[in-house]
Amino acid sequence: MPRYTVHVRGEWLAVPCQDAQLTVGWLGREAVRRYIKNKPDNGGFASVDDARFLVRRCKGLGLLDNEDPLDVALEDNEFVEVVHRLRWGRSDHRGPGQLGQGTLQNQVVYGITTGFGKFARTVIPVSKLEELQFNLVRSHSSGVGKPLIPERCRMLLALRINVLAKGYSGISLETLKQVIEVFNASCLPYVPEKGTVGASGDLAPLSHLALGLIGEGKMWSPKSGWADAKYVLAAHGLKPIVLKPKEGLALINGTQMITSLGCEAVERASAIARQADIVAALTLEVLKGTTKAFDTDIHAVRPHRGQVEVAFRFRSLLDSDHHPSEIAESHRFCDRVQDAYTLRCCPQVHGVANDTIAFVKNIITTEINSATDNPMVFASRGETISGGNFHGEYPAKALDYLAIGVHELAAISERRIERLCNPSLSELPAFLVAEGGLNSGFMIAHCTAAALVSENKALCHPSSVDSLSTSAATEDHVSMGGWAARKALRVIEHVEQVLAIELLAACQGIEFLRPLKTTTPLEKVYDLVRSVVRPWIKDRFMAPDIEAAHRLLVEQKVWEVAAPYIEKYRMEHIPESRPVSPTAFSLEFLHRKSSNIPESEDL
Repeated sequence: MPRYTVHVRGEWLAVPCQDAQLTVGWLGREAVRRYIKNKPDNGGFASVDDARFLVRRCKGLGLLDNEDPLDVALEDNEFVEVVHRLRWGRSDHRGPGQLGQGTLQNQVVYGITTGFGKFARTVIPVSKLEELQFNLVRSHSSGVGKPLIPERCRMLLALRINVLAKGYSGISLETLKQVIEVFNASCLPYVPEKGTVGASGDLAPLSHLALGLIGEGKMWSPKSGWADAKYVLAAHGLKPIVLKPKEGLALINGTQMITSLGCEAVERASAIARQADIVAALTLEVLKGTTKAFDTDIHAVRPHRGQVEVAFRFRSLLDSDHHPSEIAESHRFCDRVQDAYTLRCCPQVHGVANDTIAFVKNIITTEINSATDNPMVFASRGETISGGNFHGEYPAKALDYLAIGVHELAAISERRIERLCNPSLSELPAFLVAEGGLNSGFMIAHCTAAALVSENKALCHPSSVDSLSTSAATEDHVSMGGWAARKALRVIEHVEQVLAIELLAACQGIEFLRPLKTTTPLEKVYDLVRSVVRPWIKDRFMAPDIEAAHRLLVEQKVWEVAAPYIEKYRMEHIPESRPVSPTAFSLEFLHRKSSNIPESEDL
């Protein structure tokens, strides 16, 4: 009998299926039914029929059609997740129509019946309230620079929808539905990457986003490519949005430019941080280092979470009792007492990078799930209140910190590359090539790594320590979070590239230690690299090799190869991590691989 493992609100449920012709929708409803059955309060649902959901795979996060038969859509024992779907008509969702004509005629409400910024005291006639919103979007669309790539623009739009759906922005359900239809059609406005100061929100980029929604400016879709927004919308059967009072402001006021780039930065930082441990472990093997510095007791007396985890990963990859290493055995009785800091202190240096990422991830996760509009519409109180949730200081500071923390992975990696290339330190041929002099080997690859590290040092200067007064001193303190996010991504890309060079250098070093072999997981990493980059016999065009190794890291291929060995070692050496059921290991491993998206408390 086929069975499936379904994730519902943080819980995993095994759902057997007697009839494989049943649908994906049935599987979702049955999982929700079982979830409700185990909850004294029905898990917050009146009934199964009260749940509105989509179903997606845990691996790859692909959405499934609820009408597809299970035997066609899924394999036996596949892992899926039930995801909340927005229900229209929430009682607390207050749009401009619900504000009431009394509000529009008799009250002064910022952004609804007044101008903006310095013009906040200028009252606008009711007859011109819609014109006010269009003027706002057009005038604020003043960004410069290259447009966001489609993936980043799509994330920007998704995060803005998430804010609007919370019901505090004063946007109508009709308009919100139109925005979601544009998103689902992948119609993405032209959004220049420069122009935000990060308060009052990311006004310029979000205005460009809104400009496309009203059918002006440029837009891109897979169907049309770049074209006039009005044409792109029409090509997908969509109409430009007609803004009602408050809706222009609702579309452009928030920190979504900072956080959309910030989400990507956190995910890429997480990926490269864990792969940095694998690359460094391979270098340690090539340089014939000792694993004593990763002893459990050393890290138990300084139990920073990241440090402990990095030391564990090194042990899981290098433990000769678990994974015999001929290289390690060859120098077991050498006279070396301890290794250089770049090898010995990896848990401490890599560890704090991991803890930094976790800290920043928490802030960004809170930020993307917050209402960051102004003014805020509180339906339960019948009030519209001006506040400062649009200010980007939280994500700006966090992303500055992320750049500083992750950069150190490149700084220490560059020093390990130096040790690999320097014959007096590595006991290997100079620059890891035979016939040195005739061949230069990794000489300039190391220079490239040094250049990237040096550039990062300038990029790591915090942008959020700067502030310039804007809007005639009305908006007199800003976060500069947009630049914090953009430069964090640049820093992380440089870190990836430096570690790609180290990965190539370490694999090249292995060539000079043959026929000796390293541990099984590290041999798998070596085989992965050799599947895209051949050994360096004599000088050749190196840039494509670096790019190929970089691609392995960006796509997390190095982690995918090593992770099963790390998790198996964890189960065998940490009792509390052992599974309570045969599926628990696979389940946990899949959960960790699924883009590290935080579990939602909501269905």
